[in-house]
Formats: sequence, structure tokens, C-alpha cells
Amino acid sequence: MKRPIDGILLVDKEEGEFSYGVVKRVRRLLRISKAGHAGTLDPFATGLLIVLLGQGTRLSDLIMFRNKVYEGVIRLGIETDTFDPTGNVTCVKRVPEIEERVIQKTTSLFTGALEQVPPVYSAVRHKGIRAYKLARKGIKVALEKKRVFIHSFEVYDIKLPDIFFRVKCSSGTYIRTLAYDFAKALGTVGHLRSLRRLKSGVFDVAGAYPSKKITQEADRNDLFKGVIPLVSSLPDIPDVSISEDLAHKIRNGYQPVWQDIGVSREMCPEGGYLRLVMNEDLVAVLQVDRGENVRAIPSVSLHEDSSFCLTTSLALNKKEVATRGVGLKIYKTFKKQNF
Repeated sequence: MKRPIDGILLVDKEEGEFSYGVVKRVRRLLRISKAGHAGTLDPFATGLLIVLLGQGTRLSDLIMFRNKVYEGVIRLGIETDTFDPTGNVTCVKRVPEIEERVIQKTTSLFTGALEQVPPVYSAVRHKGIRAYKLARKGIKVALEKKRVFIHSFEVYDIKLPDIFFRVKCSSGTYIRTLAYDFAKALGTVGHLRSLRRLKSGVFDVAGAYPSKKITQEADRNDLFKGVIPLVSSLPDIPDVSISEDLAHKIRNGYQPVWQDIGVSREMCPEGGYLRLVMNEDLVAVLQVDRGENVRAIPSVSLHEDSSFCLTTSLALNKKEVATRGVGLKIYKTFKKQNF
């Protein structure tokens, strides 16, 4: 019988594996019915894959839109149609003797706010169709540029034709495009030879469970020990302890006000979040919004630091706003957790 488990699991994905294939193996070994992940890794890439379990799948948007840290290798002189080692070679060009100072200086062109054109072999949609599906049919389309933010781009070793780098970037950054554009800026062509995700938000690949150990013969209890409970899955969001009575009311549709949780609105950043916790159980995530415009339609806004606002609430009229408290809205509620 499948047992409900709510939380997340940090996995160190091996090269050659599909992200959802790893998720399926975790689900099978832990005998759970519901699982997903917070950000895919291409098969050629390795590193941190955050697997969401049970109600943990409802945290996807809260975890996915965080800054990422990667390290990788750019291979100069060879261009592929996928911008990575899995594609067909489309161009070969001589790699000039490039001085280290030139390479280091060029990194400054790729920090801060940038606009990227997604690779044609990507999951971005063009008129409702995934770009990679069109590319496989030989259909050429002009993909819209996407705004991203590169916090840091460091070249830590050079062994031409390979350049070894580490980058901290906003969610949604195409590292394959970064490699392609960087090679162009150096006067040649190139592709992303290898990639490893080191961090996603506050979570680090160090100590993550190796995906190669997730097999039918693996020790289920050993894997279970690595599961992070739901209440600990958003450590960068402040938490507020509430009573069992208030937890019951919220889980049954009650919209709490500032007085209920005993926290001053001035202490909470606008656009931020609060976790409501009862006895190590995550009850709800609230969004803080001091504006008077309370919308019933979800809206997403990405910022340069990769923080984001996701507003979803009950539609309140002016009288309700005045009596129930502006700016505190339930984002998501959670049932009592199984762990």
C-alpha cells in the first residue's frame, strides 16, 4: 500500500538521466502516489534536483523561482544546434589564442540584467507549441527574447579550448545560451560541454542523495531519512506559530487578519510571505501586500534578484478590506502532514 509522505528530497542527479525518470524511481521506492520536481535538469547535466513529495508538489512555484548556482565548461570552436554536447555540429571554427585578461574582461558583459533568446531546442512555447518540437521538424521560428539576471559570472580556469566557469543567476536563465553568446563575444563559436547545478535557493547539492543509489534494491528507510518535512521546506520564509484552533479555522477556509497571528504588518516586507506553523505542521503560506488592490486572479512578477510575488486571494470589497485587514492573504493552505 502506498503511504502518503509530504516534503521534499534533495537528489544529486547523474549524467544521462532524465529528471522525471529520477522522480519516478523515488516515487516507486518510497511507495507514494504523488511526486514531481522543482526545475528540470537536461539529461547531460548533473547536480541538484529537488524532488517534491505529496503536498510538497504544491510548493513548486515557491521553490522553483529562486536563484540558481551552476558550474560548467564552455567548449570553444564547435557549435551545435542544441548549444550543448547532445546536438549536431553546425559550425567548426578555429579558436584564436585568447589572453586570460580578455576572457575575464568579457565576463563583465554577461552580468546584470540581460536579454536572452532561448535555444531552438527548448521547452519554451511558440504559438502554443514547444520550440523543440518545431525544431525537430525543421521548422524555423523567431523566439522572443527573455529577460534574466546574472548575479555573478566567474571564470575560474582556462584550458583552451575549454573555459571553466561558475554562475549565479535568476531562475529561467539558459546557461546553454550564455555559453553560446560568450563564445561569440570571444570571436569564435562554442557550446556548453558540461553543466552541474550546485544550488537552488537555499538548498545545496552537498549532502544530496545520489540518484545512482535510487534503485529497486535500495534501502527505502535510507532514502526516507533524507526527506525534508514540509514545514522545513521553505526555510527562508519567516514562520509564525499559531494555535490549533486557528489552524483548524484556516484549513476550513478562514481568512486570517494581522490580529489573529500577532504580527505587525510593518515587520513584514511587501510582496513577501509568511509561514503559519502549528506544532511542526505547515498550515498555510500567506502573502503580504500592503496595497489596496486585492485581486482574485493570480499574477506573477519576477524581479532582478529572482524574488517573486504571486498573489492569489478571495475577492474582497472595500467594506470587507476595512474590517478584515488589508494586505494579508492566504496563498496556499495545507492539510495535516504525513511524515
